[in-house]
Amino acid sequence: MTARAADRTRYDRATAHLDAPVAVVDLEAFDSNADDLVRRAGGKPIRVASKSVRCRALLERVLARPGFAGIMSFTLAESLWLARSGFDDVLLAYPSADRAAYAELAGDPKLAAAVTVMVDDPAQLELIDAARSGGTEEIRVCLELDTSLRLLGGRVRVGALRSPLRSPGQLAELARSVERRPGFRLVGLMAYEGHVAGVGDSVAGRPLRSRAVRLMQAAARRELAARRAEVVRAVRAVAPGLEFVNGGGTGSVQHTAAEAAVTEIAAGSGLYVPRLFDNYTSFTGRPAALFAQPVVRRPGVGVVTVLGGGYPASGAAGPDRLPVPYLPEGLRYDPQEGPGEVQTPLLGSPADDLLIGDKVWFRHAKAGELCERFDELRLIEGDRITATVPTYRGEGRTFL
Repeated sequence: MTARAADRTRYDRATAHLDAPVAVVDLEAFDSNADDLVRRAGGKPIRVASKSVRCRALLERVLARPGFAGIMSFTLAESLWLARSGFDDVLLAYPSADRAAYAELAGDPKLAAAVTVMVDDPAQLELIDAARSGGTEEIRVCLELDTSLRLLGGRVRVGALRSPLRSPGQLAELARSVERRPGFRLVGLMAYEGHVAGVGDSVAGRPLRSRAVRLMQAAARRELAARRAEVVRAVRAVAPGLEFVNGGGTGSVQHTAAEAAVTEIAAGSGLYVPRLFDNYTSFTGRPAALFAQPVVRRPGVGVVTVLGGGYPASGAAGPDRLPVPYLPEGLRYDPQEGPGEVQTPLLGSPADDLLIGDKVWFRHAKAGELCERFDELRLIEGDRITATVPTYRGEGRTFL
């Protein structure tokens, strides 16, 4: 029996009393992935990206492990909710225009001490001030550096369209704006190199593309390491009390951690290891988060149909954004239908061994987005469910 077949046996046994659809997290794989992230971080703390987990119980579990400290959140409303729940170090990774939430933040000393907001434009500071509604608490601020790689004199850009701040001078100028403005304190700097941390460099059947990605990423790491160090020096000259410099992502943990200027690493997807992380040479994780759909039809030889399953991931549309049939091994989508809103035909010889009511296990393309489809996660140890915990959605929290 292969390791994957053994996992299928465990998951089927653990959930035999449950009807699908059902979502699970294999805690042995989750903890093993956490250990691997810590090993790759080389002693630097890992700030957990909540968007990749979206379950308070699992955030608490990983933050209780040595090597993890703090949360990187994705909306201001989520940040305040987490701070009220007892998480005392929450970095909002994206600028916000949520005026009501800013008013809450500025009016509550506990929230203001726990939450750091992201800024890359003086207009964001003005928006926060206008939203204070009488609140006088000092707002903790982090600046974001654009990490994109520019080639051919800037005519070619590789990387996400995020912050407009690129040079040490630009970051230092905004740092001075924060320092001069009453009611704000500059505490951090963030730089997320998504074109390195979030792009697979070993795509099956694409050797030339994979080599090109590896060459691009090597050049991007060199350029960013030098520029990030210069930016940190420039910002620290303005704000000597800077508390942290955050960088990285699951796919680049060990590379980013090697930079002396970086004090902490961000990661989250590497805990669940969704399908997009199968194409990396920098690490190998264990799939920990899966969902099962029930077989409801047998249209013919080599075909079964499962209920639902059309859970595409965000990003540029394409086959790599679709969930992948995982267990039993050997199933594939009908290219004319793909994963559907209410039913999904699956092709392959394993279909002939599946009966009505059997489960087919899938992996989502991305990590935390799976939790937007399920109210609960069943936590599996061995071949038993040892806990059932709510997702953000299960707690009535749909932040985006």
